Amino acid sequence: MQRSDRVRARLAATAVLAALGLAACSLAPTYQTPEVPVAAQYSDSRSPWVEAQPADRLDRDGWWKVYGDDRLDQLQARLLANNATLAAALAHYQQAEAFTQQARAGYFPTLGLDGSAARNRQSDTRPLRGATSPAYYDAYTVGAQFDYEVDLWGRVRDTVAAGEAQQAASAADLAQARLSLQAQLADSYLQLNGYDRQIQVLSESIDAFGKALQLTQSRHAGGIASALDVARAQTQLSNAKSQRTQAQAQRALVLHGIAALVGDSASSFQLAASTVQVPVPTIPLQVPSTLLQRRPDIAAAERRTAAANAQVGIARAAFFPQLTIDGQGGWQSDRWGSIATAPNRFWAIGPSLLLNVFDGGRRKAGVKAAQAATAEAGAKYRDVVLTAFAQVEDNLSLLHDLGTALTDQRAAADAAQRSVDLSLNHYREGAVGYLEVVQAQTAELDARRSVIDLETRQLRASVALIRALGGGWEAGEKT
Repeated sequence: MQRSDRVRARLAATAVLAALGLAACSLAPTYQTPEVPVAAQYSDSRSPWVEAQPADRLDRDGWWKVYGDDRLDQLQARLLANNATLAAALAHYQQAEAFTQQARAGYFPTLGLDGSAARNRQSDTRPLRGATSPAYYDAYTVGAQFDYEVDLWGRVRDTVAAGEAQQAASAADLAQARLSLQAQLADSYLQLNGYDRQIQVLSESIDAFGKALQLTQSRHAGGIASALDVARAQTQLSNAKSQRTQAQAQRALVLHGIAALVGDSASSFQLAASTVQVPVPTIPLQVPSTLLQRRPDIAAAERRTAAANAQVGIARAAFFPQLTIDGQGGWQSDRWGSIATAPNRFWAIGPSLLLNVFDGGRRKAGVKAAQAATAEAGAKYRDVVLTAFAQVEDNLSLLHDLGTALTDQRAAADAAQRSVDLSLNHYREGAVGYLEVVQAQTAELDARRSVIDLETRQLRASVALIRALGGGWEAGEKT
């Protein structure tokens, strides 16, 4: 290489290094998480829900275990392995991860290799063709080229930041989808348990009503009871059978929903009836501010706000020149055998600058659109946060009020059972008509079913509360 060539190469390299050194700024606004009103404590945090302590732990990856049901544990494992919605959410996250990797590629130069071999013929009437220029000749080229955008204004950096924020939002979406499906499965399973208990109560009542019908028919045959008493006993028995059939139909619908959640066919999926009462778990409550760290949907909304903020920087960078470093080099010759020799060498390196001078306001509109998108994302974030607090408060109130109602309903069921016993004794003694027996038995059945209904609703509210809190709880844990 001649001295002048070496000087020019050093100057070009110096220019490249200087440009790289300038690539250190970003035109995106300084990001701040949108402000939302956060109370110091929940307004309704009464027993059996206690303030969380450092020793408390509700495993995020197995929060449903607080219900103490092995079948629910097994179903949750099948959901994680087979649920189609969860698989789609995972694939969406993987797309976001790949897009971020694509954006990070902008930090590095693009390198390429090329080679060509051609047999050429020049036109006899080509302008300025030399007298000694051959009509036929070969041309061989072997070389490489690179180009690199110098990130003077942070366009690449903000593109990566936006991609990383979107990837984090997709990860939170995946966590939210997993939590929602797990909560839906737990809710459906507890509903199923409620229907099983309802069916059991109805079956017991059907047996009792059947015996009462036999008693009434015997008394009617002996001339003690009227045909009206027999008709009332038969009506009561038929009503109970109808109610059991309706409960079984509702159970089947819930069972089919569980089958879909665990990725099984509703036609073949079965769960044996379970009438074991599931206790309401004690759920530790954190201070409200920690909810912002734990709810996956809140995390997703916040990260989308950050991504929108980075897009403002990308839009602003369009107002400034785009600096690119380009280079190429290799060998060219009309003879292949001697192509890789010094006289056949060629190279070129240097910067290029591109600045759009006029675009009819397109770039200005792009900045406004990006700023509006940031405002929109911030508003959505605040809405998600406020909705989250409302959901926690709703379910705290619901759990407490259902507990109070359940205490009263259990007392009513006990009183209704005593009424049935007294009415049957009086009926056998001939002191009252069968209408009083029917009314007492109907009231007792309704009271027992109401107890089960309230217990099931309270359990379902506990699932909704855990979901509203962001899943399992653990001291110091963040989403």
